[in-house]
Amino acid sequence: MAEDLVLKKCDLELEVNGHDHHTADLCRERLVVRRGQPFWLTLYFEGRSYEASTDSLTFIVVTGPAPSETAGTKACFPLSSAVEEGAWAAAVLDQQDGVVSLQLSTPANAPIGLYHLSLEASTGYQGSSFVLGHFTLLFNTWCPADAVYLDSEEERQEYVLTQQGFIYQGSVKCIKSIPWNFGQFEDGILDICLTLLDMNPKFLKDACRDCSRRSNPVYLGRVVSAMVNCNDDQGVLLGRWDNNYEDGVSPMFWIGSVGILRRWKTSGCQRVKYGQCWVFAAVACTVLRCLGIPTRVVTNFNSAHDQNSNLLIEYVYNKSGEIQKDKSEMIWNYHCWAESWMSRPDLQPGYEGWQALDPTPQEKSEGTYCCGPVPVRAIKEGDLSIKYDAPFVFAEVNADVVNWILQDDGSLCKSTNNSQTVGMKISTKSVGRDEREDITHNYKYPEGSPEEREAFKRANHLNKLTDKVETGVAMRIRVGQSMNMGSDFDVFAYITNNTAKSHTCRLLLHARTVSYNGVLGPECGTKDLLSLSLEPLSEKSIPLRILYEKYCECLTESNLIKVWGLLMEPDANSYLLAERDIYLENPEIKIRILGEPKQNRKLMAEASLRNPLPTPLLGCTFTMEGAGLMEEQKIMDVPDPVAAGEEVKVRVDLLPCHVGRHKLVVNFESDKLKAVKGFRNIIIGPA
Repeated sequence: MAEDLVLKKCDLELEVNGHDHHTADLCRERLVVRRGQPFWLTLYFEGRSYEASTDSLTFIVVTGPAPSETAGTKACFPLSSAVEEGAWAAAVLDQQDGVVSLQLSTPANAPIGLYHLSLEASTGYQGSSFVLGHFTLLFNTWCPADAVYLDSEEERQEYVLTQQGFIYQGSVKCIKSIPWNFGQFEDGILDICLTLLDMNPKFLKDACRDCSRRSNPVYLGRVVSAMVNCNDDQGVLLGRWDNNYEDGVSPMFWIGSVGILRRWKTSGCQRVKYGQCWVFAAVACTVLRCLGIPTRVVTNFNSAHDQNSNLLIEYVYNKSGEIQKDKSEMIWNYHCWAESWMSRPDLQPGYEGWQALDPTPQEKSEGTYCCGPVPVRAIKEGDLSIKYDAPFVFAEVNADVVNWILQDDGSLCKSTNNSQTVGMKISTKSVGRDEREDITHNYKYPEGSPEEREAFKRANHLNKLTDKVETGVAMRIRVGQSMNMGSDFDVFAYITNNTAKSHTCRLLLHARTVSYNGVLGPECGTKDLLSLSLEPLSEKSIPLRILYEKYCECLTESNLIKVWGLLMEPDANSYLLAERDIYLENPEIKIRILGEPKQNRKLMAEASLRNPLPTPLLGCTFTMEGAGLMEEQKIMDVPDPVAAGEEVKVRVDLLPCHVGRHKLVVNFESDKLKAVKGFRNIIIGPA
């Protein structure tokens, strides 16, 4: 009788598997592979070698706390001589003496997560069991059979592997790119993402079913959307929008997801204070990319928050041009969410591809604060019956805005023009370039086109199907080329009279600071012209001066001022409204790299900023981080004060550990100048 097989060791071939599965950054200490693609391991036997004629080897893989074959969380499969793909299988590739090289295959629809791998060896009636180790299985965008398959290598690199990017903020007329360090392959992030899945209420209620459903990116996207906010669970982020962040961190301070996720984990999964829409979307993007789902952050400018699902946002102004604050529905200056790429076998054909996922807690979906995934194509077609949350996302990009003027007797009179269009300049980072890509066409047909009209009919969007009334008098708000933080500047009400008769009007101009979500702050400029004559076929430009001394104390970290004009013609009971959001430009952060950028060689980065304000800056700090450039975020304080016009500099050591293109992201904070962002691309060469 042959003696028992004795396994001396198992080599999980971290280096070769990490390279083949695009997981090299995750494979430094353990095996991380992608489903639907073979991986390799080597068994070392002592005493005698494996003999196919006398030895039977069976592999067992399990995931989750209650694995079962019926749930797809356990599999037992024998070692064979033929390579088989698309299922759990093992085959011999090479054998020399006591060393056996194997290929293991995984199904393209296997649940993702942490797996335990063991081996049962039997010779005749005798048998032995061996623990081979653990591996983590991820979604595989390179595998055509996987539900997250993308056929473009450039897009796979951008939406799964790239650890840095941009998020777009500002206003529709002045779009600003904010650098962000997603850092999905940084130390500990994969473990944190798996912990996040295990903290979700569905896992806590029925762990076996939850682990089984982790094969489905639609299900997983919905779980991540709910767990990035903490409204229903022990999720990652607490949202806050009232500018009071003393007991936490201002949402504008964050420049990456890594610090947020690490803080959540090290605090025992206690909520991190605070987040707003772009922070929620960016953290979701990090988690989903880490798990292998192609994901990007999207910004929708002039985004509607429609609570009653009537596709209508209504504002009421009094005759002094002041907005009445009795409505929670409003237009956000911009709103960010995530898009993930996946198939939708649960829906009719044509709805695969980009799916909108919104982790910002706004409205409940099936009893939970989450949103999506919903096919972007369904939004474009006005197909609001499609799962999940199509009506809410459709309203964000298509709701109509109506402005009412409150009369003395309490009745309302409709403004005859409106300069605010919902759903504009929908933006994301371009593939492979540090530039903005406009993807509005993915969400909306061209304005006025027959296809747009059909989509509105399908969505029962009756307001949009009503022909707009054009008047002979028009007004819009104009600005100078740029308005810088700390400066005084003019804005203009530009009025045209295209009629053949004169009009005598009253013009009210208002300027107030505003948060990006549409909440107004104090007034910082006003003008009231009681008798403004408009000659036939004429134009007029009326300036409104906005002073730094008026806005400096009440400007939020969004750097936004809302300017609106109300033109009233009492004799005709006519009202014209025009508005515009103005973004004040922050000063530039200059970044210099000192030293030769090579792998594992120390570098130094110098960041500098010149105070643009007429007053000194106090409490100044620079914060820097960058995936592959430093292990953790670094915060550097600057001695007070920094005088008006003075330049301030800090330096920080870098130790790049990977060859390739990296991005150093910088944030500057002070008492009067907040959330100033900068970045520098650094190409690291081999040592």
